[in-house]
Amino acid sequence: MRIDWATERDYNYLVERDHHLLERLIMSKINAKEIYILREAEDSNIGFMRYSYFWDNTPFMNLIWIDELYRGKGIGEQVVTFWAKEMKQQGCELLMTSTLATEDAQHFYRKLGFKDAGCLLLDNEPLEIILTKSI
Repeated sequence: MRIDWATERDYNYLVERDHHLLERLIMSKINAKEIYILREAEDSNIGFMRYSYFWDNTPFMNLIWIDELYRGKGIGEQVVTFWAKEMKQQGCELLMTSTLATEDAQHFYRKLGFKDAGCLLLDNEPLEIILTKSI
């Protein structure tokens, strides 16, 4: 498995899978180098990880997507570890992410060393758990 920056050629792959990001923002995220593409081979995408910055200075992982066939093989852990190392090299000391209390992802993040840091409660939505990790 290889981790690369997303490029224009990954646009359609991302549009088909990332339903949480407005389509008009995908190219700006690609250009800002805030999306990693996970590849099995040169032209075989198997997933992606997208992040942004909370308070404009704290890396915040927005989404990890692994194609169904490749789930449960440690790929998510590999990309989070890769991202953490990249952010540390850039001088960051803290990572953030969040997940709904109804999602199993919270256990994945805790296994990777993320700690509960608070929550957000919106009308008619499950509790959003905020997690942080010192790097």
